[in-house]
Amino acid sequence: MISPADQAVIGQALMSAAREMGAKLYRSAFSPIVRDGKDASTGIMDATGRAVAQSDELIPVLVGSLSITLRACMASVPPERLRQGDFYITNHPYRGAHHLSDILIFMPVFVDGRIIAYAASVAHHLDVGGGAPGLNASSTDLYGEGLILPPMRCNYETDWREGNLRPWIGANIRVPEQTLGDIDSQFAACFTGAARVQELCARYGAATVEAAMAGQIAYVERCLRAAIGAMPDGEYVGEDYVDDDGLGSGPLLVRARVTIAGDALSVDFSGTAPQVRSHMNAPYASVVSGTLAALKSFLTGDDVPFNEGASQAVTITVPEGTLLNPRFPAPVRARMEATYRAYDAVLKALGKAIPERAVATGFDSTTSFCLSHLRDGRYRVFIELRDGGFGGFAEGDGCDAVAGPLSNCTNVPVEAVDADYDFFRIEAYRLLPGSGGAGRHRGGNGSLRRYRILADGVRLSIYCDRFRVAAEGFSGGEPGALAGCHILRGNAVIAVRSKDDQVLRAGDVLEMWTGGGGGHGRPSERSAAARAADAALAQPSA
Repeated sequence: MISPADQAVIGQALMSAAREMGAKLYRSAFSPIVRDGKDASTGIMDATGRAVAQSDELIPVLVGSLSITLRACMASVPPERLRQGDFYITNHPYRGAHHLSDILIFMPVFVDGRIIAYAASVAHHLDVGGGAPGLNASSTDLYGEGLILPPMRCNYETDWREGNLRPWIGANIRVPEQTLGDIDSQFAACFTGAARVQELCARYGAATVEAAMAGQIAYVERCLRAAIGAMPDGEYVGEDYVDDDGLGSGPLLVRARVTIAGDALSVDFSGTAPQVRSHMNAPYASVVSGTLAALKSFLTGDDVPFNEGASQAVTITVPEGTLLNPRFPAPVRARMEATYRAYDAVLKALGKAIPERAVATGFDSTTSFCLSHLRDGRYRVFIELRDGGFGGFAEGDGCDAVAGPLSNCTNVPVEAVDADYDFFRIEAYRLLPGSGGAGRHRGGNGSLRRYRILADGVRLSIYCDRFRVAAEGFSGGEPGALAGCHILRGNAVIAVRSKDDQVLRAGDVLEMWTGGGGGHGRPSERSAAARAADAALAQPSA
């Protein structure tokens, strides 16, 4: 047994350790996407592989399925074969990971010769090889997307610091300094997490810490089950669409059926479109993460952490061979678009169960925007994840120009980009007033960035969504504006598709704008004060 006081103190200490791990990771990272964009996550797992504490200020889609990935690693090499200094590493999306750019590391925490926990870290890397720098939008299978790391056991001293793993990975990627530096940051985060767990065990005893881990998971499950039990029983269906597959087919349906019976909830994605030939497919782990994030955000507040208890409270069914659970070796690099549609479909279904808590659909799209350049035998790769507008809700307007709820990445400052890259510059960055859907509470606005290309041969690779299918309004609210992208070359305007590759010239001006969220309630019900604020926002700056 563990006392309530020890449960509270140790539980918060584990959460603090996960957050400290996240800070260690992005503050020591080399690439702007991790250092500034914070496209990374960390967590503490128990000895059986269950997620206990996760860095809630980082990336929800990366933490909701950590246990799936760790258990795939444990199946490849049983934990009893691990020794001090060993770690698991993988990025295999058909073995529990997301896409190849997300490399996951799990480090066992030993106390008195026994594993009592794992420290976990995951980061999105600028380049992992494959058919194009940073992002291969034309890949037709997983092999074209980069270096595949199956779940495997390695040792930090003999394989990473002194052995062949580090140079082998570095030889297969275009920006080894940044990628290897970011992996070093992941190790730093894991060492920090392991030290904090060992300190807790030294103070309270390993058995008490293990009991606190189990208590954290049980608390989240109780909270979710109580919230589910308060909802009306029934079946509720939500649908949304991915614009297209980038090859001419679309829109692509994502369908979620949510069934509530007592304190049990299930989500079934039967009826979703079949898998596609392009990289728009989403692997199972990503869909589970997106679904759990939707359920937790709708059912609980910030006082309830995100751990294994969430998955223990629900059942998720994702038919194989669909857009949300493709068969190997289908490419999955752009998996966030379909994952977001799964997230939106679940929220729409839940909104039918409790309409007063429904939220209009947000822009909810990962705009992965990659510029790369080869000069003097050296690649430079820039990737940023753009923002968009949130949906309006019953109590207020949607947020303007923020990262999607599954990515939670931060804005990469223009100054940081200018300091790191000399083959382009950012000439404009501004809100797009009026892009949020009108309503009693309007949707959040999108934004625009303008890039001037300074060298010939710069390659643009992009994947995004909401170029064709807008974010829906709710209860009479209007849809948000669509996103878009084009190249200004002299007097010509060259359209860029939402999934595209283009070779740019010096002097080209590239404009990319994101869409808005849907409005909530009829526009005629919007207050005079809110209308005045909208008008003031639309006025050009002095």
